[in-house]
Amino acid sequence: MIQPINDAVAYVRSKTKTAPHIGVVLGSGLGSVVDSVKTETVIPYGEIPGAKAATVIGHSGQMVIGTIGNVPIVILSGRMHFYEGYEMTEVMLLSRVIGRLGIKKLVVTNAAGGINTSYKPGDLMIISDHINMMGANPLRGPNIDDLGLRFPDMTEAYPEDLRKIAREVGKKLGLKLQEGVYLALSGPTYETPAEIRAFRTLGADAVGMSTVPEVVAMAHMNIPVLGISCITNMAAGVLKQKLHHQEVMDTTQRVAKDFTALVVGILERLA
Repeated sequence: MIQPINDAVAYVRSKTKTAPHIGVVLGSGLGSVVDSVKTETVIPYGEIPGAKAATVIGHSGQMVIGTIGNVPIVILSGRMHFYEGYEMTEVMLLSRVIGRLGIKKLVVTNAAGGINTSYKPGDLMIISDHINMMGANPLRGPNIDDLGLRFPDMTEAYPEDLRKIAREVGKKLGLKLQEGVYLALSGPTYETPAEIRAFRTLGADAVGMSTVPEVVAMAHMNIPVLGISCITNMAAGVLKQKLHHQEVMDTTQRVAKDFTALVVGILERLA
């Protein structure tokens, strides 16, 4: 089971001389960080053995390798989603690949709906924890012993020391950051108002359709993760309006400058 991952890693290594220290996953409409990279190599996902081309608007579907400042990084600009019909092993593949490339930390980002009624569209939320309601654990099936333990601990999937760095960078930039729990569903439908009320009772602050598979893959590989959600809209029933993906794209474009400054500042600190 490790061979498909090793094949993908070998292909990527054949295309670059950079050994990345930090990995980044960019969610819907959040690709602006790539503009800050001194790029060495760009690899479309479709060229990487076992990976699939991105199909969702707002996901460029490229692995970008280079540096930000003096930090060697690898960026997954867009992701594969469970709702696209991929198996969890496929959804996790690229995060596992960059883990095998040698990254020490991962910054994972997403566009999310606000469940917490004190949030507003455009807020940036540091993820303190998550609730997996995708209907499947990404590690279901035979364990890949070369990657990690059969029963990985999730107590500190989002370590406090990384969240502290994010708070400090946000404060320096003058950004008011939220911090809360991200709840993941399989999608692709948006949630019903009744579901959102239930999720609020469970303690969720934001909801989306991604991120958990990458975070679980990193916990399995003992790689710490910092998660950041861009609250692009209020979840169903919070406001008297229907939900549309275009709102997600419009909001991420509006906050692109602040989002990019935050992620770049964090990457420089993580070095």
